[in-house]
Formats: sequence, structure tokens, C-alpha cells
Amino acid sequence: MSEYLPEGKLISEQENINIIHSPQLLYEAMCDRKILEAKAFMCDSNHNLIVNLGSMKGIIPREDGALGIREGTVRDIAVISRVNRPVCFIVKGFDTDEYGKKCAILSREAAQKQCLDNYISKLVCGDVVNARITHLENFGAFADIGCGIVALMPIDTISVSRIEHPRERFTVGMDIKAIIKSIENGRISLSHKELLGTWEENAANFSPGETVSGIVRSVENYGAFVELSPNLAGLAECKEGVKAGQQASVYIKSIIPEKMKIKLIIIDTFDYKYNPQKPQYYFSENHIDKFIYSPDNCTKRVETVF
Repeated sequence: MSEYLPEGKLISEQENINIIHSPQLLYEAMCDRKILEAKAFMCDSNHNLIVNLGSMKGIIPREDGALGIREGTVRDIAVISRVNRPVCFIVKGFDTDEYGKKCAILSREAAQKQCLDNYISKLVCGDVVNARITHLENFGAFADIGCGIVALMPIDTISVSRIEHPRERFTVGMDIKAIIKSIENGRISLSHKELLGTWEENAANFSPGETVSGIVRSVENYGAFVELSPNLAGLAECKEGVKAGQQASVYIKSIIPEKMKIKLIIIDTFDYKYNPQKPQYYFSENHIDKFIYSPDNCTKRVETVF
């Protein structure tokens, strides 16, 4: 696993806690250019972040608040929004504040640049990375892949089963895994569905004759598509009053791998409020070149090539 973690993962590590509470260890960390984390508790009127180090106050000058702030390619909201959240940094030096007390001068930009140079710039398509969801939009989820550097996961790459909004799968702060889908002009795009298992791996959790829970994803004139798991859906016969977004109890009539179909009967439906849980992953390696979703004996081939 990479030593460059999503922001917030390091703050509770005992080594990190020991260092930020010790002036001597902070000095040694400065000499080693070691990445540390602490909580930012204020952004002053000049947009400098003030960080609680325990042993002393830490100051992240505005221009050191994030990659791109200095050049004007990133807005100040990237700094302001870190208040009351963990921030990563490298210790640049020491000074005294307006009250004559010793304080540490820190740089989040330097930590991000080190992460970019030593880790993110070396990633290739198909690499599996640790990520933390930072915010959700209707078109996708943004995830921190290291030291606060964020990449976009488009909504259609989150799961095979289609969703209306990423909030149906993720919550802000959720730790997930993701795949590097594309790298263009320094912008990284992520994918996720290839980690959630093939059709056969998901279908193996169900058997004909069972009644199980699902989520109604769409209602068509020929039936309703019901999600059984994020990478698996079946088609149920039409039933009056069924609406997309409802939870459903469904009876499994048949599972047909060669057609990649599951036939269902809706027993009942209920209103449903999404409560995303951490995803279940079927892939545990660090790199994937090709993902074949469809069964070998299926006439339709569904695959992703990285």
C-alpha cells in the first residue's frame, strides 16, 4: 500500500500523534520532509490556515494551502474548506507568533507536491488505489487519492446497476478503493464498478426459489428492473404501484447465465431511504488490465480494458 494516503487517514496514527506533540520530533520531521497531519481549527482573514499541533501552533500560509493556490489555478475555497478538518503538511521551519510564542510554519502544498511527484505521477491506468470520498455531485463522486489531491469518478463508473445520484452508493468521508480509468492532461478519472464483481460472482449469492430484497431502479412498460446488488439486477414482471427508488421483496424465478438474465416476481414494495454501506470488493490485487463482466457462455460480452 502507498505511503501517500487520502487526507485524514494519518491523523489518528500513533506515530503522527507522537511527532506533532513533540517539538524535537517536529524538528526531525522537518529535516526528513515527513508528511504529517493535524486538524485545522481556523482560517484567518488572510486565508492562512491555523493548525493545532498540541505542542505549538502551526501556520499554513495561504500560498502553501494547496497545489495551484500560488499560481491562481485553484480558488481559495480549497483552503477555507479545510477548517475543522485534517490537513496534511510538511514542516518548513519555525518562528514566533505575535505573542512571542514559538510556532511551526507548515506547507500543505509541499506535501501534495511530494505525493504527486513520488506517487500519483507514477500511476497508470488499471492501478487500484485507496480513496476517500470528498464530495458528491449528480454527475459523479470526487475522491481524495492522496494528500488531498482529488480525482473524479463519473456516475456511470460507480456500479453496473445504474443510479440516479452517487449518494445512493457513497457518503462523504467513506473510504473506498478505485481504479485509475484515464489520465489526460494531468486530470485523473476513476472507476469503481470493476471491483464489485462479475455477473457470475454476484449471481452466485442468489438461488431460484429464494425471496430477497432489492431496489427498484427503473420501471418500463415491459417490467421493472430491480437491483439485487450494485453489480447485479434482474427484471421483474409489471406490478401496479411500483416506483423507481422503492425497496422491493422479490421472488427469484430463474437465473440464466447464458443470457445474463435473472427473472423476478415482485412480492411487495416499500419506500426506501438510502443508507450506503462500505462496498464489498471481489478484487484484491493492486492492478487490473481487463475486467470481463459477462459469463463465458454468454453471447453478449461486456468488458472493460484499462
